[in-house]
This record gives sequence, structure tokens and C-alpha cells, in this order.
Amino acid sequence: MPQNGNLPFTYEILQGENIALSAYDNHIIRRLSSMKNQFLDLAAYDTILSKQDSLLYEVYEIRLPEEAGVLLQGISFIHPGKVGDEYFMTKGHFHAVIETAEVYYCLRGTGYMVMETPEGEWAVKALSPHKVLYVPPRWAHRSVNTGAQEDLVIFFAYPGNAGHDYGSIEKQGFRKLIVERAGVPAIIDNPRWLPPDRRNNEAA
Repeated sequence: MPQNGNLPFTYEILQGENIALSAYDNHIIRRLSSMKNQFLDLAAYDTILSKQDSLLYEVYEIRLPEEAGVLLQGISFIHPGKVGDEYFMTKGHFHAVIETAEVYYCLRGTGYMVMETPEGEWAVKALSPHKVLYVPPRWAHRSVNTGAQEDLVIFFAYPGNAGHDYGSIEKQGFRKLIVERAGVPAIIDNPRWLPPDRRNNEAA
């Protein structure tokens, strides 16, 4: 694929039994070990990790310059599974340039995008095939796969200079969690999440 972002190019999203990009430059793998303290049930996390470092999700990217004016793009695959009652999910992030938006297009599977602002405002939107999601500037976001057997597959595009801030989420997770209750997904409060005023006081 072109590396400088200055020339037009095309590629295909191959759809069949397996979805794939016809060309990509970077493959990111995230395993359970990269999600320490992100799942609510810490005992279940430790038990699973002691047996297998499960593959949670993968990202295939077209590598382009990480600079303003360029659109970075690719596909993420969140695999099915749970840690305790909580569904497999991505690490989630703010953008380093926080005034940055992102667009997602769901290609396969079912799940949710969990979102919040630094001030504590939150939203959870369902994802299903052919649904487009716009994540506004200032909103952290995390993809969650609620399917029992199928990957949640999402195409994404965002500005090249956006960057990723994972650290803010790693400190206490998102305000809302997606768990299984009576066989169906449910949105619950994260008991470890603190509002901004308490968060700042405890940090001091």
C-alpha cells in the first residue's frame, strides 16, 4: 500500500466466510495479559490467564503518516468470550489530541460501543451489521463483542494526528460495563469508576 498518503489508492474489504482487507501493513494483537485490572471480576481474570493468555482482539491497519490531513483506517476483530460475566472488549482509549472524532462501520457481529467524556458524560450504542457510529471529539470509546460465537468486525477511520491515550482508561476503566445478565447483555455501573472531582482529590 502507498506509504506517504499523498497518492490516491484503492483496496477491498473482502467479505465471505472470513472478512479481510485485500491489503494491509500492520497487524496488532491484544491478549488478555494486556487488559490487567480492566475486567470487573479480577479472580476470573487471574484464573483464565493462569490457563491461557486468550486472544481478545486484532487490528489490521493501512499504515499512513500520523499527521493532520491524513485519515488512518483499518478493521478490528473483537473475538467472542467472557471474563466472568463481562464480555471480551478492546482496551479503549481517548485520542491524544482529544478534540478528535472517529467513524466506525460495523461489518459483522453484534456488540456495543461504550463511550464517555473526561467530565463523566457517557453513552452506549449498539453495533450490528451496516450500522455506522460517529464518535465525537472528547469521547473515549471501547468496543465490546456480545456475540456468543461470532467476531465483532468493525471498519474505522480517524485523523492521522489523533494518537491514542490508553493510560487514562487503564487507571479505572469506563464508567459503564457490558455484562451478561439472564442470558442477555446488560449495562451496569463500574464500581471502581470515580467521578472527576473524587478522582482528582484521591490523586492529590
